[in-house]
Amino acid sequence: MDWPERAEAAIARYRGGERRGLDQRQLTQLGNAAWAAGLCLLMAGRRDEAAEWLRRAAARYRESWDEAAPDSWGRPIGTAKALLLAGDDATGAATWALDAGAVESQSPVGRYAGALALLVLGRDEEARRLASTLRDRDDFPRDVADALTTIAAGDRSGYLVAVEDVLDSFESRADFLEDVPVADTVLVLQLLAAERDLAVDPPPSERLPT
Repeated sequence: MDWPERAEAAIARYRGGERRGLDQRQLTQLGNAAWAAGLCLLMAGRRDEAAEWLRRAAARYRESWDEAAPDSWGRPIGTAKALLLAGDDATGAATWALDAGAVESQSPVGRYAGALALLVLGRDEEARRLASTLRDRDDFPRDVADALTTIAAGDRSGYLVAVEDVLDSFESRADFLEDVPVADTVLVLQLLAAERDLAVDPPPSERLPT
């Protein structure tokens, strides 16, 4: 995989889409292009440049929220994940998700946004309770729900199994946002786990940075 070349292509898409008066859909497309550039640069080992583009993705996702549908939970999720991967403080994005009603959402994606936000804010018991409601749903990945729940519960052995299952799901899938085959959810989970001394060494994978 030529990650620098893919990064340049994503940056070109971003630059080509920049102009004034962007609507929420176009802002989201810019966010996706910046996200792709950030992930590709991360995979290429160019972390400082990756962080710059991930921050840009977070900013575009946040800008797109005001005119989006109220259940557009992918935006706060993308913002928090981008900031975490950039090594930045994601508490503002987490607070935004909670203020928008993520915890009370009937949508599994909304609850995912809420659980992620609660973990970012260190409200682990609340995160555990919310993430556990996602475990037996047919419309949300059980492995991700298990990973969130075990992180919140401080369950290292449970987390090891869950995060490996999440990685397996990325290994087997064919569709990725912006066609960038990176296990970004695993990277974010590992960051949240590391804050609680739970991070593990997943198997080597082409879906993760070396």
